[in-house]
Amino acid sequence: MATPAPPLNSDIGTDSSPASLISLDGQIQWGDLLLGPGTPYEIDRQGLTGWEDLPDADTTDADRPTTHGSWPGTQYARPRRIGGQIWLLPAPGTDPADTLRTLRRAFGLRHTEQWLAVRIHGETLAVRARISQRVLPADRNLLAQGTGRVTVQWVATDPRRYSVEARSLITGAPQPSPGLSWPLSWPLDWGAPSVAGDLVVVNDGSAPSHPVLTLSGPCSHPVITNRRTGRTLRYLIDLGQDDVLTIDTSDGAVTLNQTASRRYTAAADSTPEELFTLEPGVNEVAYRPRSSTTAATLAVGWRSAEW
Repeated sequence: MATPAPPLNSDIGTDSSPASLISLDGQIQWGDLLLGPGTPYEIDRQGLTGWEDLPDADTTDADRPTTHGSWPGTQYARPRRIGGQIWLLPAPGTDPADTLRTLRRAFGLRHTEQWLAVRIHGETLAVRARISQRVLPADRNLLAQGTGRVTVQWVATDPRRYSVEARSLITGAPQPSPGLSWPLSWPLDWGAPSVAGDLVVVNDGSAPSHPVLTLSGPCSHPVITNRRTGRTLRYLIDLGQDDVLTIDTSDGAVTLNQTASRRYTAAADSTPEELFTLEPGVNEVAYRPRSSTTAATLAVGWRSAEW
């Protein structure tokens, strides 16, 4: 059963729709500013660098001490750097200073990341990024006509590109089957449980994605397992009727009622939250609390992720 997806990061704020302004191929949305065809901010014909490239990666390879080569280790992607040049082209009859001021506001330094979305051949992907560079020469064209070529660079600390559609699925805790009905008749029908406690979660991309898991009480000692990877989250906590436990696997945050950290309630055999991912393709997620009522639920929110 689908429900509205919860925010995937604490700083999404009002820009939780990464591509709400995009309508044409080649357009880029940076926060609330639209760039590209049909705007005063045209993209140079060379396009973007670093968007379709694989990000640089660190590896944990270890040299073989007695033979050639090394033992293969894990690869970890570095932040993605995206660059491009934008033509500042104020529309006829408009004030060039307004177009320039809008550009300054959008391409300034900030502490938090926001969405950068790009549409290519009908597909729109987005990253969370910040501006790291803005170069606009104050030359004769800028002084006389308000036109110029701006060089910009974004840095995305999470190098994965995400689908703009956030998805969510919800399940209750498993319920026992109703059992046999009397009088008995052959073949015997034991009935099926009304809720199985299992979800089929599909990541349509090529990179693992970190979900947000939301547990609503009442339940005791909830356990969440991704059967695809074999990784399990287990918490030694009792949730009351009005309690909500939110697990952001990207940040590794476990929060009770949006205020108090409860990461310390993880059992000794629980997987570190940052390692609990949805792999590309189909993931079977199972919810198995030690005890619960029919009101207890697990919601899984995610975006498909691409390299």
